Amino acid sequence: MKYLVTDDSKMARRMVIKLLKELIKDGDEILEASNGQEAIDIYKTDKPDLCFMDLTMPIIDGFEATKQIVQFDKDAKIVVITADIQEGAKDRALKNGARAFVKKPINETKMKQMIRSAGW
Repeated sequence: MKYLVTDDSKMARRMVIKLLKELIKDGDEILEASNGQEAIDIYKTDKPDLCFMDLTMPIIDGFEATKQIVQFDKDAKIVVITADIQEGAKDRALKNGARAFVKKPINETKMKQMIRSAGW
């Protein structure tokens, strides 16, 4: 499987990647993007199986990146991981096509539950 981790914070990306590495199989690939535009470009080129998306980023935010990725691939699996826990942000992210919404910081338990419950 391919995973795409998108966050403008290198530290936040590293935290998600560390958790993923403990749960994924050898041979799985983890890609990184530091903003929404990079995420869109990488998605179109590499078509990852699961994307983790921050919302507040430069160039193109996670709301718009999610929307554009889902327009490109209606079956895209995008999980929003954000510090923005306002109900309006959650509703907007889900409306734009995100499959799940998780509050930062994500931990191993949340990551396992999310991947297993969604069949990912």
